[in-house]
Amino acid sequence: MTSPDRRSVLRAAAVAAAGAAATACTRSGAAPAAARATAPATPRPASPRPAHAARPPTRAPGLPAQIAHGPRRGDAVALTFHGQGDPKTATALLREAERAGARLTVLAVGTWLDEQPAMARRILDGGHELGNHTLHHRTICALPEDEAYAEITGCADRLRALTGTIGSWFRPSRTQYATDQVIRLARRAGYPHVLSYDLDSLDADDPGAPAVQRTVLDGARPGSVVSLHLGHPGTVAALPPILDGLHRRGLRAVTTTELVT
Repeated sequence: MTSPDRRSVLRAAAVAAAGAAATACTRSGAAPAAARATAPATPRPASPRPAHAARPPTRAPGLPAQIAHGPRRGDAVALTFHGQGDPKTATALLREAERAGARLTVLAVGTWLDEQPAMARRILDGGHELGNHTLHHRTICALPEDEAYAEITGCADRLRALTGTIGSWFRPSRTQYATDQVIRLARRAGYPHVLSYDLDSLDADDPGAPAVQRTVLDGARPGSVVSLHLGHPGTVAALPPILDGLHRRGLRAVTTTELVT
């Protein structure tokens, strides 16, 4: 073998040895420098993700884990509805919103979806947004961890079966604000944000349409997230003047996702 040929063979052997060493490092979990520079990181989840916890279709990057209102510099508010009650009353309310060109966010109770499965598609087909308001509407912040998680995932399962996703938002039941535990459990179930509100219409007490209208219009401002309820005739009657009053003030009723993103 001539001297140049010998040098070529030695160089080839060195390259092969380097390649073998790199492969061994990759198998042991340390990628070569070149791979680290070009391949995206693939973090290993802490625990397997449940089948029902498909990620919701929306995000609000940069916003806190618990959202009570949107940007104050704007012209939008979100009218959010606790989803349960007489489906005829709920449908009448959706029609009033659609007649005015408004889009709502409905946080549905899982047992209501069991009883009224067609309402899920009706809400979405009207251009509105659908989310999770627990399975049984229990006082979620007072429940043990496993029961609270079951309340969140139980409703998520219903939403997924009916619509293909777990919904855009989770709102805790029987409370304005979630505890740290409930926020953590919601995130585990696939909801990166808990949806609170900064204005309670008090319509669940059935004070009458004029009182609901007055409460909302007196308190609403840009970025407000308003808490209302389906299934209350007074709320249906109050919605058209609420939407008209918001319009006169230059405010639009939009979905929560539109409000915060």
